[in-house]
Order: sequence, then structure tokens, then C-alpha cells
Amino acid sequence: MAATRNVLVTSSTLGLFLWGCVPQEKYDSLLTSYRSQEQQLISTQGELDTIRTNESRLRSQLAQAAADLESAHSLRSGQGADLDKLLADYEAMLTQIANLEGGPLPESVNEALSALAAQYPDVMTFDAKRGMLRFSSDFTFDLGSANLKPGTAAVLGKVAGILNSPEATNFEVVVVGHTDNVPIRRSSTAAQHPTNLHLSAHRAITVRDALVHDGVAGNRFEVAGYGEYRPVVANGARGAEQNRRVEVFLTPLLIPLADVKPAPSPSASPAPAAATTDDEPTK
Repeated sequence: MAATRNVLVTSSTLGLFLWGCVPQEKYDSLLTSYRSQEQQLISTQGELDTIRTNESRLRSQLAQAAADLESAHSLRSGQGADLDKLLADYEAMLTQIANLEGGPLPESVNEALSALAAQYPDVMTFDAKRGMLRFSSDFTFDLGSANLKPGTAAVLGKVAGILNSPEATNFEVVVVGHTDNVPIRRSSTAAQHPTNLHLSAHRAITVRDALVHDGVAGNRFEVAGYGEYRPVVANGARGAEQNRRVEVFLTPLLIPLADVKPAPSPSASPAPAAATTDDEPTK
């Protein structure tokens, strides 16, 4: 009886254990399924947000494209004149570039400047391909001076006459001064021209002022000085005559000056300096 009772108790206990385990397994299974579906829902929600974001971006791009299309249509229909002007300006620049292949200046200006340079070979040379007059400083200025030598003003007056010809009035005048590498040493020279850079710029200004005095409009000029920094030949112990020069370039005006009033001309021409007998290359 005792054994039978023990068996019954054991069977009952095992039944209760088995009865309690089955609902737990189902619960765990349901919980796992729920969590899986929850993750799928979160993932689906994220995909939906991405789709909405992409849709919003595409709508914005579509609106911008429509605005660009409308702007282009307005430009084509309502601003045709502006487009025609831009096209005309572009074609004009192409024509100018094409003309540069044979030199930047009209043939009549080339001939006049070439003839003048041939008349004064010691004072100037002319490069038709570059539209450039080159004045030798040794024949144009005294040593260490920015004052014109006697007689040079007359030559510049003839240059001014060519620059004022109808064929040359649409060209800008760029005046550039250069020196050799001999430094400024004399205190009297340094008081007016502290360095070669100053001397080169002051000489360019003197040439410019002489041309303006002879009637060339002041608003056509650009002036620069490079000192010893752009030699055309190697400098020796006493410098080099070829490097002491003033160059005048004629370049096409990109902006017409018809509406710009020229500056008043100076009342007197630059005063030439007295000739010097100092042959030393000391400035």
C-alpha cells in the first residue's frame, strides 16, 4: 500500500510538472513570434519613412525642374535681345582674336609707326607683331634721370599724332619702364628715385605725360615700371644698354571710352634735363 501510494504521488507530481511545462513553452513560442513581428513592423515603418523622404525629395526636384524650365522659357521668349547681344559680343571678341594673328594694329598704324622708327633708329624701334614701340633710355633720358633729353619731346609729339589718328583711337596705350641692374648709388639720384623700380616707373610716367601734353587722351593710358626685373639681355658689370628702355604697347580697348571724359592735359610739357658728361654707369 505504501509503495502504491508512493507511485500515485509520483505520478501526480509528474502530471502536474508536465501540465505546468506545456503552457510555458507555448508562451515562449508566442513571445518569440510577437517579437519577430514587432521587429518586422519596426523595419516596415522605417522603410515607409524612407519612401516618404524620397517622395518629398523627388517632389522638390520636380518643382525645381519646373521652375528652371519656366526660367529658360522666359529667357528665350522675353530676353532674346540680351542673348543676341551676348552672341554679338562673343563674335566680336573672336574677330579681334583672329585679327591678332597678323598683328594687333591696323595696317595704316603699323606703316606710320614703322616709318617713324626708321626715321629715328637711335631713339626707338617698332615691333609690329606685338604693337610695341621701344625707346632706348640712353637716348631718351640722362643717366639716373626721369627728365626727357632735348629733342626727345619732338619725337614723342610725332608718336602722339599717330596715336590720335582715327585708326588708332580705339587702342589703349600701355607705357612700361625698365632699367638694368646697376643700383642707385648717388644720393642726389636716390632723393628722387630711391630704387631702379622707382626710376623705371617715373620714366614711364614722363613718357605718358609728354604724350598727354601732345593731345592723347589721359584715360587711354596704363603705366608700369619693372626696374631691373625683366631684362631682355644678360647684364654685365656695367649693366646693359638694351635693358634700359621704355616700351609703349597698343592694345585693343575692350570697353569704349566714348562716355568717359579724359583728364585735363598738363599746361606745359615736361622740362628736359641738362645734358651730362658723366660716362660712368653710376646712377
